[in-house]
Amino acid sequence: MYLNYVLKFDVLKYVFLISNLKSKMKNTILQFLLVVICVSCKAQTTSVQSKQQQAVHSKTNPKLVVGIVVDQMRYDYLTRFNNKYGEGGFKRMMQEGFNCKNNHFNYVPTYTGPGHASVYSGTTPKYHGIISNSWYDKELKASVYCAGDTTVQSVGITNKSGMSPHRMKTTTFADENRLFTQLRGKTIGISIKDRGAILPAGHSANAAFWFQGENEGHWISSTFYMDALPKWVSDFNASDSVESYFKIWNTLYDIKTYDESGSDLNNFERGFKGKKTATFPYDLSVLKDTNGGFDILKSTAYGNSLTADFAIAAIDGEQLGKDNFTDVLAVSFSSTDYVGHNFGVNSKEVEDTYIRLDKDLERLFNTLDEKVGKDEYTVFLTADHGAIDVPAYLQTLKIPAGYLNNNQRKKKFQKFLVDTYGTTDIVENISNNQIFLDREKVKVLGLNLKDVQEAIVNEQIGYAHVSKAYTAHTMSFTNFTTGLETLLQKGFNQKRSGDVILVDDPAYISYSKTGSTHGSGLNYDTHVPLLFFGKGIKPGSTIQKTEITDIAPTMSALLGISFPNGAIGKPLDFVLD
Repeated sequence: MYLNYVLKFDVLKYVFLISNLKSKMKNTILQFLLVVICVSCKAQTTSVQSKQQQAVHSKTNPKLVVGIVVDQMRYDYLTRFNNKYGEGGFKRMMQEGFNCKNNHFNYVPTYTGPGHASVYSGTTPKYHGIISNSWYDKELKASVYCAGDTTVQSVGITNKSGMSPHRMKTTTFADENRLFTQLRGKTIGISIKDRGAILPAGHSANAAFWFQGENEGHWISSTFYMDALPKWVSDFNASDSVESYFKIWNTLYDIKTYDESGSDLNNFERGFKGKKTATFPYDLSVLKDTNGGFDILKSTAYGNSLTADFAIAAIDGEQLGKDNFTDVLAVSFSSTDYVGHNFGVNSKEVEDTYIRLDKDLERLFNTLDEKVGKDEYTVFLTADHGAIDVPAYLQTLKIPAGYLNNNQRKKKFQKFLVDTYGTTDIVENISNNQIFLDREKVKVLGLNLKDVQEAIVNEQIGYAHVSKAYTAHTMSFTNFTTGLETLLQKGFNQKRSGDVILVDDPAYISYSKTGSTHGSGLNYDTHVPLLFFGKGIKPGSTIQKTEITDIAPTMSALLGISFPNGAIGKPLDFVLD
């Protein structure tokens, strides 16, 4: 405003100097000077208002939201390994932020693709359409991958088909932030798994990057986002960051102190090819040649460290959190899932992976403190699903658990089909605990679709370890409000799901007798962490039940933006400051 007054004073001096000029010229010059004064005042006022608006936005909104999904993280990993964690990772989030201790997935199936889509969209497969990692497409008559896209190509590697979020039907809160900020707020997705980077970032993301370890060990993207990798990504790929992790993986602390997990040598772990026992230490420089080269890093604690390295590089490379328009960084730590599948939830390897992840989180938070500002960013941390204890281990403790004999079930079912309908062709596909019927064949045979569905349900419910069976008609026209049935219904997509949905007995799985898996609607798969931390978050905790679909609406409420278009969750007001 001072400059405005100076300008006005100078103009008045010129008015006085020209006061003796002829009238016509005098009027012309005076009109010009008055225009200059008005334009100057308006420009100064607009500039001040713009700065005030940006200041208000900066004061109320974080400059950066960081969403962290830890793949296959059960809630009890927070408590079981608590004594091994430092002060700057998980504990910092719990002590300075808010801990939702009774957080659950509210649908089945609990897999990676649906999990990431649900966390960021605030809805379930019923609406966002990501019903599994891969599923049988009833129109294409083929299996499709949740992030697969034949219309785009990979960027950063040759001869690979591309990936995109095109099969996800709804927006994420990151999409809504992009719309709200007129695309000035950036969105970057990062994960070793392509689906862990792509689905959270949404449709309008600036970029999603994932790790391709098969040959070069590079971070790549697709033409859905860009035609060439940014320089900072190319520089990262050209560095020795990836190769530096081809070293010995041993426990961070003395293995004798790892009394929160089972014995290192047992019968419930798979391990790596080329090593007789699934026991520490693992020389990755030796084992890589028989375990997929760079891909072996995915199945070790170092895969998370590599992800943290790349996320930290992205903060600088993409200049995240550097202006007053909120950016979103979606980071998924996927190696926890690979380690869990390989070694099981009670293994020393899983414990060490979480102890090291805690250190990686501390590095990430310290970088955010330095680069964005300690009070200028907000973080949430959750998981895409939990995992079951190895059933073979549970059996040794006399806990009901076991493995499904799918071949026996298949033979029995095929006999039923032939005896009842004269052919097995009436069934088109069986996958993801769903039976897909050939509806054209049903018509040709003059059968009623609903009757066939019900007949199969009545047959399957008599099989060993089939706990429940429901028809698509039941899922579509019955409104369940409690129990596992509500989870099934929220995971059922009328257009994409099968004609019959099956539920196996608790702790009975289709998997090898080593390692853990997931996918059910039971607590070991649904109960996952939910931590909020940073700007706009109250410190505290609750045992009130929260659901995974509450995260996106809570982030939208924090930012003052629209909820994702299919969101069914509610903002957790007790979390927000």
